[in-house]
Amino acid sequence: MYKTWLAGRSTRRGRRRTNAGNDHQFLKGNGFVLVSAEPCLTLQERTKILFSDSLLLLDYKSFTYSYILGDPVTKEAIIIDPVIEMVERDARIIKDLGLELKYAVNTHVHADHVTGSGELKKKLPKCESMISNVSNAKADVKLSDGDKIDFGSFNLEVRSTPGHTNGCLTFVWHDKGMAFTGDAILVRGCGRTDFQEGNSETLYESVHKKIFSLPSNFRLFPAHDYTGQTVTTVAEEKTLNPRLTKSKTEFKNIMENLNLPYPKQIDKALPANMVCGLQDLQS
Repeated sequence: MYKTWLAGRSTRRGRRRTNAGNDHQFLKGNGFVLVSAEPCLTLQERTKILFSDSLLLLDYKSFTYSYILGDPVTKEAIIIDPVIEMVERDARIIKDLGLELKYAVNTHVHADHVTGSGELKKKLPKCESMISNVSNAKADVKLSDGDKIDFGSFNLEVRSTPGHTNGCLTFVWHDKGMAFTGDAILVRGCGRTDFQEGNSETLYESVHKKIFSLPSNFRLFPAHDYTGQTVTTVAEEKTLNPRLTKSKTEFKNIMENLNLPYPKQIDKALPANMVCGLQDLQS
């Protein structure tokens, strides 16, 4: 069992606590760091953490997690689910660590924030954007189930996991025993299915066939969390997820009766994310 530091408090997994008022603290565990808007680790510390697994970054507005993964030898890196308001931070970290950003990858067309892919491409011209071909969104590279995303000597396997949206993808890093699940599965939850092509039965099948089929010890890293949790495992979610441990019929009934509010940023985020976050949002 590994220790976790959240907002300056040492806790053990299963008893995580949060302190949203402490804006410059870090969550460390198993090689991960949760960074708020301003970095305060040394360059050497951050480089060591990044190359042991990856670097996890938080956008407090939408509670979106972005992930930087890199190869310590070639310095090639990718970022998963960047947020437009955090582009300056992300570009600075990438440059400070001496990385070359190869891809800005989106797990799906998000409804709660605008992607930072397009703005990162402006700042880091060698970077290309990636998204599912099923999403019909603009990007330099369109991804399909079974594709590989290469960076240095590493690669991620692309798994199609629709249900929250038609174009949802999960990225599996087999070498590290990790999967980046977007909104398909969250810590003790899952993405909503009541808008934007959502289908609860499809999501149920996606999770059980494409994520729960991974080894039980694989760590799962979602695109969001609203309670201060950053990581779970296949074993945990197969036994403890209050929605996805049910039958498909029960799951469908749960999802149809969540009565969630209309996403605050959806009217701005969806059209922008269809064009890599580069449309004039004021028009």
